[in-house]
Amino acid sequence: MGNFTTSSILLLFLFSSVVTSLPLSTNSRWIVDDRGRRVKLACVNWASHMEPVLAEGLSKQPMDTIAKRIVSMGFNCVRFTWPLYLITNDSLASLTVRQSFQQLGLLESIAGIQANNPSIIDVSLIKAYQAVVSSLGENNVMVILDNHISKPGWCCSNLDDNGFFGDKYFDPDLWITGLTRMATLFNGVTNVVGMSLRNEPRGPKQNINDWYKYMPKGAEAVHSANPNVLVILSGLSFDRDLSFLKNQQLKLTFSGKLVFEAHWYGFSDGQTTWVKDNPNEVCGRVATYMMNTSGYLVDQGYPLFIGEFGIDQSGANVNGNRYISCFLGVAAELDLDWALWTLAGSYYVRDGVVGLNEYYGAMDYNWCGARNSSFIQRISALQSPFRGPGLSEAKPHKVIFHPLTGLCITRKSLVHPLQLGPCSDAYPWSYSPQKTLVVKGTRFCLQTDASGTSLKLGIFCTGSNSKWETISDSKMHLSAKLRDGKSICLDVALDNTIITNGCKCISKDNTCDPSSQWFKLVDSTRSSTRVERSLLQYLPGKGLVPNHLVG
Repeated sequence: MGNFTTSSILLLFLFSSVVTSLPLSTNSRWIVDDRGRRVKLACVNWASHMEPVLAEGLSKQPMDTIAKRIVSMGFNCVRFTWPLYLITNDSLASLTVRQSFQQLGLLESIAGIQANNPSIIDVSLIKAYQAVVSSLGENNVMVILDNHISKPGWCCSNLDDNGFFGDKYFDPDLWITGLTRMATLFNGVTNVVGMSLRNEPRGPKQNINDWYKYMPKGAEAVHSANPNVLVILSGLSFDRDLSFLKNQQLKLTFSGKLVFEAHWYGFSDGQTTWVKDNPNEVCGRVATYMMNTSGYLVDQGYPLFIGEFGIDQSGANVNGNRYISCFLGVAAELDLDWALWTLAGSYYVRDGVVGLNEYYGAMDYNWCGARNSSFIQRISALQSPFRGPGLSEAKPHKVIFHPLTGLCITRKSLVHPLQLGPCSDAYPWSYSPQKTLVVKGTRFCLQTDASGTSLKLGIFCTGSNSKWETISDSKMHLSAKLRDGKSICLDVALDNTIITNGCKCISKDNTCDPSSQWFKLVDSTRSSTRVERSLLQYLPGKGLVPNHLVG
């Protein structure tokens, strides 16, 4: 745990340094700073689009305290939602925070805001929104302004009249006016690095022709008003479908700023799909769907931002628990930018319920700390980039990532077994055409002798016990054959030691959970100095030399 904490603090320090090199732009599929170095957006959503039109949680804690907790959890960015009417409806925008909450009868929240954030209680809603952005900037947190909805309220459904161009509350001209005003208002605000033009286009009126008609107009309006920000565009069907871009590319007058956005939840695949079907089959199916509808864009040279993903952090939802391991495996493999839904531990009011507890929230109910610190640790490996421009700390290699824990395969020293540890200390591997996993720069390969035992590193790598294939529909089982021909898979013991066991859930069984055996080979150029030294010995007159050359 000490090593994990130290690594996490180091990563936070690195994140705080990158935000000084703004604005951001794109270089092929990567988002980069003004020096051309990869910046990975590791964001959390902070809702400010609900009926009160104020960032959630300000009745519970000072905004500066919340901003610092965002940083302490490893996020470098906030996707900050806003309703269109905040900037286009003058009577709404000019309401003070106190007046907005009085209209809704939220007297207890007024008292809480007065106590925790007295400077905003009597300012206009738009000024309060600006104050939160400013507080995030003071804490070196980047901000993406997300037009979440038009009429303030909870989002989203197919029939909420907020879904697509031409809906009752979605006038295209008013939308462009609002985007222009918002882009202008935050022009020169350095930590505002992007604008997401509209959340989750959806509903019976959605169609490709109108998407191509209006999305470019919105993009051009934002870029004209604020050329510094990334322009982030969402797809159709609740932002799950960008497949139409395969047939018709988007034509814009500017370059170096376009990012596409997709969303992926467990319930997106069906409320019970992950429970009633075999998890390996579901993961393979939905990962293929994701690659066909949005993931392919990274291969075409566009950054892809997963603007929303998340789970019930109480751990009670089996469907979500199975989905998240699959999602994290894909997100690691593609090294995607992302935003967790959501920061909010509770809401002022949601769907008529005052003080609703948000189980998807990273914060607890009173916004005092993390709701589930284990989950925050689990996603921490994905808060820093594995690769990208300017990150050539080491020669290209692979790390073996374990989505269930968010850790990677490493080893403390030669006297310790292979085990899971922080990905900042991951062993660097090469994966040969012969399907051997060799520690980069050595002849040591990954081997197994028997089921239920820990793995070892050896130098005789031609046997079937040294050949590792990705099997099952999920493509996340790493399997080898013992000398007797039995297939086994990588697994994790209770003490995080890497062992092998019989492969789980390969059949149609829907009652088993394969996640302990799910691993991803992830491309990386990050260095791991401590691990590299553990494979070396010091010889007088020769210095540090690989262990397999000693003797």
